[in-house]
Amino acid sequence: MTTPARNAFVALAVLLGCGITGASAADKPSSFEIQVVDQVTGRGVPLVELRTVNDIRHYTDSAGRVAFDEPGLIHRRVFFHVSSHGYEFPKDEFGYRGTRLQITPGGKATLKIQRLNIAERIYRVTGAGIYRDSQLLGHRTPTRQPVLNGQVFGSDSVVTALFRNRIYWFWGDTNRPSYPLGNFHVPGASSRRPGDGGLDPETGVDLEYFIDSTGQDGFAKPTARLPGKGPTWINGLVTLRDENRQERLFGMYIKIKPPLTVYQRGLIEFDDEKREWKKVAEFDLKAPLFPFGHPFKHVEDGVEYVHFGDPFPLVRVRASIKKLQDLSNYQAYTCLVAGSRKMSQDVERASGKLKWGWKPDTIPYTPQLQARLIKQGHIKPTEGLFQLHDGDGKAILVHRGSVCWNDFRRKWIMIGVQQYGSSFLGEVWYAESDRVVGPWTDARKIVTHRKYSFYNPKQHPFFDKHGGRVVFFEGTYATTFSGNDQPTPRYNYNQVMYKLDLSHPELRLPDRQPSTDNQ
Repeated sequence: MTTPARNAFVALAVLLGCGITGASAADKPSSFEIQVVDQVTGRGVPLVELRTVNDIRHYTDSAGRVAFDEPGLIHRRVFFHVSSHGYEFPKDEFGYRGTRLQITPGGKATLKIQRLNIAERIYRVTGAGIYRDSQLLGHRTPTRQPVLNGQVFGSDSVVTALFRNRIYWFWGDTNRPSYPLGNFHVPGASSRRPGDGGLDPETGVDLEYFIDSTGQDGFAKPTARLPGKGPTWINGLVTLRDENRQERLFGMYIKIKPPLTVYQRGLIEFDDEKREWKKVAEFDLKAPLFPFGHPFKHVEDGVEYVHFGDPFPLVRVRASIKKLQDLSNYQAYTCLVAGSRKMSQDVERASGKLKWGWKPDTIPYTPQLQARLIKQGHIKPTEGLFQLHDGDGKAILVHRGSVCWNDFRRKWIMIGVQQYGSSFLGEVWYAESDRVVGPWTDARKIVTHRKYSFYNPKQHPFFDKHGGRVVFFEGTYATTFSGNDQPTPRYNYNQVMYKLDLSHPELRLPDRQPSTDNQ
């Protein structure tokens, strides 16, 4: 195959979104290949910026590759500044973090970069061009749709559930190629589980989007087009069995009106045949407790509960479909007096100590609520459930995230994003607790983003490997709330996956006993 024919073939493969098996030596693409790899693991690093002296920017794909073919720079030595969130390239003799490469058609250079993050960035889950450069360079790619899947350009925060032996994925507002306005009513997909036909989670996720059959472009369909104006957002997904032992999938929905006002909230159920959510019940907006966040099931004193949290799981209801639908059955773990509402400040004490317990009809206890109670002098900092500090003793305020039980650590582990960190919503932290309700004390930063957001991080316990020693989580990489007016091409407003090895020496947290005030 001639070089022009080969390039045409590769371009066609990219347009069709199919994988190719790689090029022979005689059919090498004419682009110059640059691959950036983790200097310890040797794995390609996604989201590395390579910037020329005249500010031409390229970003590595999910295999860490860039296909460089800038006209006028072939057969020349070109300097590239090399940078990436949480990674660092060595300085040269003049202090520049970068290197000079001799650009030749079909040539290749491998750059090693040091990872500063404890967690390792491994691939992008959503959006276009996930393996764009690898395709252009003729490499085999791990996913079936490596450059465009479901016509999805970008998707907001993910929620997931195991349902009927598959993984179900749903996102918030989603962009498409054909117009600036996309899907504002929950696109969805499913994938096979690892070990049951699905990919190794270190390799990628083969998403099978639910496609809109009424459209012409194969765009991901709205699965939750519920009555009412404005976008539909969902979370709080949980699977429960009915009286016939049939598994059913439920979630919570909200309807939004400008600017970001919730005007309706309720319970929905997923119709797996139609690939659509249907409304089950509408909840009173004034109700203090309702399903939300990232739930899990947990047995306590012989009773199975569904715990809800974002991240801390301090709201629960008995694990039954009937109980789930009735908000009077929900309880919050709190030190507030039962019946407390949004601006309440009355805490419950016994013999001078805070009285914690599961209480109905009471607002959830959150880090933001605790900060207010401390500021107003109603509780002491040492009495709170959230006593997260970094290694220097600085307090960490967690905004969103998720909690899961981990078999390797034999603890509950939290992965959450910090509010008001070195970036407003871009710093991700790890913490753990012996008890599902806490307290939560020491924390370690595992991911950093420089003037960029990485919000709503979500653990995927169905991906855990090596007995829970290796865990996986993703979050929304976006300029939103960051103050950055230069979105990263292809990556912005998409989900990026990280891998975390819990045996990392920097994750050895002090083994503190819970305060007696919290018993």
